[in-house]
Amino acid sequence: MEVKYDSNGLIPAIIQDATTKTVLMLGYMNEEAYQKTLETKLVTFFSRSKQRLWTKGEESGNVLNLVSIKNDCDNDTLLIQVNPEGPTCHKGTDNCWGEDNKPSYGFFSTLEEVIAERVANKDTNKSYVASLFAKGINKVAQKVGEEAVETVIEAMDNNDDLFLYESADLLFHYLMLLQAKGFTLKDIEAELKSRHK
Repeated sequence: MEVKYDSNGLIPAIIQDATTKTVLMLGYMNEEAYQKTLETKLVTFFSRSKQRLWTKGEESGNVLNLVSIKNDCDNDTLLIQVNPEGPTCHKGTDNCWGEDNKPSYGFFSTLEEVIAERVANKDTNKSYVASLFAKGINKVAQKVGEEAVETVIEAMDNNDDLFLYESADLLFHYLMLLQAKGFTLKDIEAELKSRHK
């Protein structure tokens, strides 16, 4: 792989969690740090302030286990995917922007949070979610069954708009059922990954 170092012999290295895709930090490597990273499989940088190599986690134990290294289109920036052990930032946070490093399923994660908030608020007069949860898990499960049947019916018809509408209803109610049973999409992902071997 071609690596273009700058006039100081450095290249920026963007560190990304290989699983969650969260950007964890930015560091700089010289050729020696790059080679050491490849050899040890632990991400090593060149410290501009200390003017020496340092392996992330050499004091804290919060190492960055190398998964892959990619070049950008100009060969002057690295994207390094890692499996982090512990928080990445020296301030104790998951990344250098103070954000949690947790899996995100895009808008589905937002829906999971909204469902959890509405269940916690228990305002059955204002929230469909809270009112359905108040009726118990049997009603939540029954609603998933109803939406599944409606989705199947629309799948056999030629109206794509209705099929998508019912599919969205099914998925929304399924997310509710998952929470009613104490699970999240992360649990379903883990189950599917275990079958993928």
